[in-house]
Amino acid sequence: MIQTVTFLILTVLSAAALAGILLLAAYCVIARIRKNINPKRIVCLKKTAIFFAVAIILNAGLATLSQFTASTPHIVDENGKTPENSIAELIKLELNGRKQWISLRGWDKNAPVLLFLAGGPGGTQMAAVRHELAELEKHFVVVNWDQPGSGKSYYAEKTKNITPETYIQDGYAMTEYLKKRFSKEKIYLVGESWGSALGIFLVDKYPESYHALIGTGQMVDFAETERMDYDKAMEIAKSKGDTAYIKKLMANGRPPYYGKDVIWKSALYLNYLSAYMARNPEIHNPGYNTLRDICSSEYGLLDKINFFRGIVNTYNHVYQQIYTIDMRKDCTKLDVPVYFFLGRHDVNAPTVLVEEYAQVLDAPDKGIVWFEHSGHSPWINEPAKFVREVLSCFSENKTQE
Repeated sequence: MIQTVTFLILTVLSAAALAGILLLAAYCVIARIRKNINPKRIVCLKKTAIFFAVAIILNAGLATLSQFTASTPHIVDENGKTPENSIAELIKLELNGRKQWISLRGWDKNAPVLLFLAGGPGGTQMAAVRHELAELEKHFVVVNWDQPGSGKSYYAEKTKNITPETYIQDGYAMTEYLKKRFSKEKIYLVGESWGSALGIFLVDKYPESYHALIGTGQMVDFAETERMDYDKAMEIAKSKGDTAYIKKLMANGRPPYYGKDVIWKSALYLNYLSAYMARNPEIHNPGYNTLRDICSSEYGLLDKINFFRGIVNTYNHVYQQIYTIDMRKDCTKLDVPVYFFLGRHDVNAPTVLVEEYAQVLDAPDKGIVWFEHSGHSPWINEPAKFVREVLSCFSENKTQE
């Protein structure tokens, strides 16, 4: 937090110094033409330029230092002591030639391994999961992975080269790394929003590597989801008589969208729906604590910038590639147990599509767990219940390891 505040202060001072340099330089040029240069102005210009250079150097040094000192906090018990066999690591891996970051956290490094797949594409939830689902760390080694084009792994691959297959390949490589490191035959998966779809792809292609999958905020048919979200936002706006907003929606037209402004057109109705859910008194603890998450120790200053770049750039590039996906047709038979954790008030990922998918899905075990006080993110809205249900579902599929 101190690094962030210092960086912002230096950035503001640098901007002010740059403005001063431009003004003084303009004055000197004009004065030179008029042959009326004030020596004091020249001295002031030099001092301002020196100050600007120093501020830039300090900021660059601070940004570099923050990247090297980023870490995930130690596990501590109620007495403030670190359990002897605990693990708390933030490490960089190379997966299929792409350098990516993960966090590993658990009270017992011999516990089953749970890989959390973040939403997006382009989202990072490394810190958010630590804050919201700390209780899971008592039962699993919880792994959070910043996927290519997100957060700490923003530079793992050029944005233009990222495809859904990139995530599947690297997700499998990640799984193999975890199996080998922790001597496990299989691991558990929890996928959130986009991550829920990625989880389906992984268990579909590599069922031998996974005990079970939980999808929350489950995505089923991406194009249909966008159309339903747009229609829901329009319905809410009409009920409120929000004519200005209705005009904006109509100007964009009904999704799906393509091109360079997918994120901005989608955000028009997605943010509207998020605000709608945030105002719903039935939803507990609504919304993300973005300031808390971005100021967390896992992220250096550059990571904090890439926190937002991933949400915009990676999402914009990848999302239009997944409109053709429909789990009801593409992944109807899975060889691992699958459970859907759904918020009763989710208007972002329509639960009716998940119910339809569950009906046609052939799996060793399957089920829907409803969260009555949740929207799109039950793991944030009702974290205590979320952990209980994870333990309940996964305990039924736990093998001796």
